[in-house]
Amino acid sequence: MLELAILGFLAEGPLPGHELRHRIAHLTGYSRPVSDGTLYPAINRLTKAGLIERRRAPEAGSGRYVLNLTAAGHEDMLRRLREPAEHEITDFSRWFVILAFLSLLPDSAEQHAALRRRLDFLEAPASFFYDGDTPLRAEQVTDPYRRGMMLTARATSRAERAWLHEVLDGDGIRAADEQPHRRTHTRDRKD
Repeated sequence: MLELAILGFLAEGPLPGHELRHRIAHLTGYSRPVSDGTLYPAINRLTKAGLIERRRAPEAGSGRYVLNLTAAGHEDMLRRLREPAEHEITDFSRWFVILAFLSLLPDSAEQHAALRRRLDFLEAPASFFYDGDTPLRAEQVTDPYRRGMMLTARATSRAERAWLHEVLDGDGIRAADEQPHRRTHTRDRKD
């Protein structure tokens, strides 16, 4: 998902590496910190693949580069948003990266296809803990920490499903279409 985050942020405009790292850190927050040892090899892979390019930026300081998305990089980013892997739909942190850039897909039907896949996943029966073959409900769990985990997951799932239904049923579409396609980069996004 790091590569999608790199491509997505560069789709919004050229950035120096340190600013890109800052934005990715704000997107992923404390859950998945990004180090220089992770970011710069990913940038090198994307550059070698022709998806991004570096250009010297003397205005940014000696030895500084600005990263730009290429046309091939833009197409690759759109493909990743159109065709996310199953684990990118089911993993909460990975899903947030897709969601952060989903508005870059120009076709709302393609956006909604990804949202429907997430909704299908959330509406499938699931449980963290079982008693034999029978899934346990939070109210049946005696361990207070496991119960807290289940109650938190249930509340999060309910809120996300309500939002997905709102957008997919049309109530949230007008509000989303009226918003400019730019992001704020704060840690409050995950709350």
